Amino acid sequence: LVSPPRAGARMASQKKAIVLDMSKYVDKSVRVKFMGGREVVGVLKGYDALLNLVLDEAHEYLKDPTDAYRLLDETRPMGLMVCRGTSIMLVCPTDGLEEIANPFLQEEGEEEGQ
Repeated sequence: LVSPPRAGARMASQKKAIVLDMSKYVDKSVRVKFMGGREVVGVLKGYDALLNLVLDEAHEYLKDPTDAYRLLDETRPMGLMVCRGTSIMLVCPTDGLEEIANPFLQEEGEEEGQ
C-alpha cells in the first residue's frame, strides 16, 4: 500500500513565496520603526527572510524628554547597524516621505457642530 503524500511534505517541496520584497529598497534610504518607539533612518544594505536588516549611515531620532511618544528632529549617528526583524514594526522608503498638516485638527475658533 502506498499512502498519499502528506500536506506538509507537499508544502516543503514547493518553493517558499517571499512575503516582503525588500530588494527594491537595497542601497536606498529607509526609515525603520521599532517596538518601543525608536526610529532609525539609514541606507538598506542587506536583509533576510526574517526581516533582519543591515543599515549603513544610520541615524536614530531622539525622543522628547518631556513626552515619550514624541520624536525630535535631532538625531544621533549610529553608523552600521543590524536591526533584528522581531523588533521591527515598520519599514518605509524615505524618498518622497514628507510630513503634512493634519486635516482633522480643528482650529480654535471653530465649533464641533459645523
